[in-house]
Amino acid sequence: MPILPSRDLDETLAFYERLGFESRGAPHAQYDYLIIGRGTVALHFYLDRDVDPLTTAASCYVYVNDVDALFSDWDAVGVPTDPTNGCSLMPPTATDYGMREFALVDSSGNLLRVGSQ
Repeated sequence: MPILPSRDLDETLAFYERLGFESRGAPHAQYDYLIIGRGTVALHFYLDRDVDPLTTAASCYVYVNDVDALFSDWDAVGVPTDPTNGCSLMPPTATDYGMREFALVDSSGNLLRVGSQ
């Protein structure tokens, strides 16, 4: 399970709640640790106020049943492309290794690569 940095756990929770995730586990303010989930996908975040969203190198890969359907859901929410914090949602593409993938960069600069066959 990857554990990703967050410069602001409230901001991270709000960002991912727009994408259909919900908070799971203990209150994040109590432990400076956030667990969110959507269906069977869980993401973990730890507080690191020094994270620079334009230079962070944290990432994870999320395998889903239908990458195009999930992209459509998330695109409909309107993930902002914001150069000051690095948020972006890149459309699905076919890979040379037989997957369809898209990329999401959150407000702390974490890269989620999302794919399906």
